[in-house]
Amino acid sequence: MASALTDKLTRLVKEMRGQARITESNVTDMLREVRMALLEADVALPVVRDFIARVKDKALGQEVLGSLKPGQTLVSIVNRELAVTMGEGIADINLAAQPPAVILMAGLQGAGKTTTTAKLAKHLIEKRKKKVLTVSGDVYRPAAIEQLKTVTKQAGAEWFPSTPDQKPLDIAYAALDYAKKHYFDVLLVDTAGRLAIDEALMKEIKELHAALNPVETLFVVDAMQGQDAINTAKAFKEALPLTGIVLTKLDGDSRGGAALSVRQITGAPIKFAGVSEKIDGLEVFDAERHAGRILGMGDIVALVEQVTAGVDMEAAQKLAAKVKSGDGFDLNDFLSQIQQMKQMGGLSSLMDKLPSQLTAKAGAVDMDKAEKDIKRKEGIIQSMTPKERRKPEIIKATRKKRIADGAGVHVQEVNRLLKEFEQMQGMMKKMKGGGLMKMMKKMGGMKGMGGGGMPKMPF
Repeated sequence: MASALTDKLTRLVKEMRGQARITESNVTDMLREVRMALLEADVALPVVRDFIARVKDKALGQEVLGSLKPGQTLVSIVNRELAVTMGEGIADINLAAQPPAVILMAGLQGAGKTTTTAKLAKHLIEKRKKKVLTVSGDVYRPAAIEQLKTVTKQAGAEWFPSTPDQKPLDIAYAALDYAKKHYFDVLLVDTAGRLAIDEALMKEIKELHAALNPVETLFVVDAMQGQDAINTAKAFKEALPLTGIVLTKLDGDSRGGAALSVRQITGAPIKFAGVSEKIDGLEVFDAERHAGRILGMGDIVALVEQVTAGVDMEAAQKLAAKVKSGDGFDLNDFLSQIQQMKQMGGLSSLMDKLPSQLTAKAGAVDMDKAEKDIKRKEGIIQSMTPKERRKPEIIKATRKKRIADGAGVHVQEVNRLLKEFEQMQGMMKKMKGGGLMKMMKKMGGMKGMGGGGMPKMPF
């Protein structure tokens, strides 16, 4: 996420923290670097100017000059002003209306409006316990209506049918009538987009807004668009009374400029961020936590939330009870551990939320290679028979050859997986025998990751 901006600002943060004394000269030098980093990240020039002026004003004030640790105080000012630029804290979605609360989704084609509509439906069902109906008013793009039908089903919401020969206004009225008669809490209206802003698009969406009187008008913008996102935001702001912004593709290797610009350009708060392509990959946007990520401080709260949501507590408790009772840790359990990691969003998603000083230590690890390695391990275990998974000791040469062929790998990779499994099995036995504390102490005395015979994990 915004890797180039994060890398530059992380380096600056380290330099700032080391400053024992803050002067106008080193503040000016630091702000010049920050300005360049923001401009290279495609942050709009007026936003950069305003941000730099605010930081400079506070950095040369008494708060920093009178501080015992001026470098750290300076970092906290940059962090705070980044959060202010993006809107400070959390802006919740407004559903305070006579049901159904209508939410209008606006934005250009390709920004991810249709997928975001389904993601928002899932969020409202799971987090707000609402009954949600979706409808597509996009009668121009081939397969747009069918796409919404598919993703709505994945989200667990209900889809209202529409056809390309209908008028968007007629579709909207019919969906609203159906939502009222069937007691839906929320109606999500996916509108048409264009590849560029044009008069017909703006006229149509204005008419839809006037007819539906939505409680929320959300502007969906691609975080990877850069300066184009700013121009689009301005146009939609002039056409519609925007109530919120949804940033999509925030997990991409984007420059991050849109996240820092759209709030100030539109005056509307950023309410959600798309953080993965999965149907549950939508986060409530928290400006303070996002500022921490941009500065390389990580987002431990989001990490804990992601792990908690991804972990099957019942399965984890069963495994703990199994280990404690002395029953053997088998390859089914090993596979379960691998699948839990996938359920949490994978290695790269977890690493993205760690502070940069921790991810730097793991910098030598190729994340793509590690993710592929996890999938390969899963494939190898799934090529085994139920008996082989329960009793790995029966897996000899001929069985290894059959398993390798079934998984499309070399026999050496099957051997490597079985060796890692044995190491994990050994760890489990130590835990059962009450040797967990001894093992932790031993591991604590080792230097570096994986040194001194530390068992290699499946992820």
